[in-house]
Amino acid sequence: MLKALFLDMDETLCDTLGANEQAKQLMGESLQQQYGGKCDGHAFASAYVAGIYREWSDSQRARYLPIIEQQSEGAFRMQLIRDLLAEQGVDDVCDETVQTLQDKFDRDRLEAFDFYPGIKEFLAEARKLFTLVVITNGPEFSQTPKVEAVKLTEHVDHIIIGGQEPEQKPARSIFDKALKLANCGADEAIHVGDSLATDIVGAHNSGITSVWIQHQQPLDAELGINPHHSVLHPSEIPKLILELHQHENSTK
Repeated sequence: MLKALFLDMDETLCDTLGANEQAKQLMGESLQQQYGGKCDGHAFASAYVAGIYREWSDSQRARYLPIIEQQSEGAFRMQLIRDLLAEQGVDDVCDETVQTLQDKFDRDRLEAFDFYPGIKEFLAEARKLFTLVVITNGPEFSQTPKVEAVKLTEHVDHIIIGGQEPEQKPARSIFDKALKLANCGADEAIHVGDSLATDIVGAHNSGITSVWIQHQQPLDAELGINPHHSVLHPSEIPKLILELHQHENSTK
């Protein structure tokens, strides 16, 4: 019998990419206004988002990882802004300006951050059937504000933020914690997520049924990762989960 539904947050329950794009657009426009032709604001904003998602070159990794480990995520993001401005020929930027840029991006992203259409209603119905546990990777610095922005605690039973744990997805330990919170076995849970490498691999390593949200991603056969079930978009989650629940009940 299925007892628990585990769910990723970003690009599964919530349109993080859409929120990022909105914040990038506003950041680019702000920089264009502030520095005029001296700065390509939109190129800067794209590079900033790539940076905070750890899309680093080897030299960037060597530069930024020690800042994160020895100082904080916030300190890294401020240094990233300074470096990207310097690449655009904008030097000697004061801390206040850098902090303002970072705060504006975070604020604009949170204002745009929301559930995909129909997901809030789905969670209300699914909660009648399952214990709902959200398992999201990422630093507390960025994930906690997003959790608060959509009042996620009001819609699910438990939330696990990877950055607060010893290990993140796909580590088995984080799925074991979810199973313990839901008070069920691996064969009584389903995990839904958009990442093959973290969500699907993590579920399989823990013996949990997987549902992959494909979005526009190809299924790379070379990776050898084959989700048990797939949907193209989060809007298809409710129908599939209901079908899996009904099938499970009919076979008992």
